[in-house]
Amino acid sequence: MDLRLKNKVAIITGAGSTKKGDGVGSAISIIFAKHGCKVLLADKNIDYAKNTAEMISSFGGESVICQTDVTQISHVKKMVDLAISSFGKLDILVNNVGILGSGNVVSVEEENWDNVIDTNLKSMVLTSKYAIPKMMLSNGGSIINISSVNGLRGLGMYDSIPYSTSKGAIVSLTQTMAVQHGKDNIRVNAIAPGLIYTPMVSGKMTSEQRDLRRRAAPLGTEGTAWDVALASLFLASEESRWVTGILLPVDAGLITTTALSTLLRKKT
Repeated sequence: MDLRLKNKVAIITGAGSTKKGDGVGSAISIIFAKHGCKVLLADKNIDYAKNTAEMISSFGGESVICQTDVTQISHVKKMVDLAISSFGKLDILVNNVGILGSGNVVSVEEENWDNVIDTNLKSMVLTSKYAIPKMMLSNGGSIINISSVNGLRGLGMYDSIPYSTSKGAIVSLTQTMAVQHGKDNIRVNAIAPGLIYTPMVSGKMTSEQRDLRRRAAPLGTEGTAWDVALASLFLASEESRWVTGILLPVDAGLITTTALSTLLRKKT
């Protein structure tokens, strides 16, 4: 394997997983480490982070764990400081933490709204606040914000106005950061995963619903966390050195179409 991230240091939030490698943050961490990156694994659940760390250790990769609540500024500062003290610099930040939240604008509870917005959106501001100055000391870097196709279109299978709103705002945040920090040689991009199958959704749907999600996109195949991880690898590497401010859908073509043209379309 080519070491596209050799000598790079990354912080990945939400890096743990209930099952080894199945979560987006876990898959990104493992792919990065396989390409020579030293990784700080940030997660609120220390046991989930340990799952990822064990996978990285199994092939000789380097990582350090930091139990972090990314909605708390003191935790975030400690996280960035740990990356510097452990590895000496910071080149890459992947803002991956995200939670679901139920309700539409009529039924949503204020506490639920605040929790989702803080976790999914405010956290990216806090992590970037402390990461960017460290990246500037390393002559720049790459920030990758994980959004969602649900932030672009009303694709959810159930009401989740806090989640969709937060994911839509991440697109604006990404573009603004890219403009404001381009002269610092910091690239900021976002990925919009489609209806991928991960531990976040695996316990919330029937087999029929899972099949419907798969069939809804033009490719008709099911995505996994590894598809997002490979897209992240491109945006973190020097291969994307002239790419900033973009939203990269990783969705089997879902946002290009409607149910009429996929589920009801006849093969030619």
